[in-house]
Amino acid sequence: MSLVLEVAGGFLLLTGSAVILIGSVGLLRLPDFYARIHAAGMTDPLGVWLILAGLACLAGWSLVLIKLLMLGAFCLLTSPLSSHALAKAAWLRGLRPLTEEAEEDQRG
Repeated sequence: MSLVLEVAGGFLLLTGSAVILIGSVGLLRLPDFYARIHAAGMTDPLGVWLILAGLACLAGWSLVLIKLLMLGAFCLLTSPLSSHALAKAAWLRGLRPLTEEAEEDQRG
């Protein structure tokens, strides 16, 4: 059983790292602020939960498992809220999403 948990934990850690890496590439490659927030806001909670699930498999039944679950709940609540707060602040400051019309206007 221990070998199965170690393999599952390693797989979850690698998968979570890959999801966060994909979100990081999205932060660099996407064209405007709102698309970048979307990339980070969607991939961050999933990647964090996968990594924490992998760590929970490796930790076993202990106090560490409870701490990991509490950390996961905190990240699950704060990541979407912070993405929403950033997008709302940008909108109120006058930053508008990049649309096809805006791209055509920039090209001249």
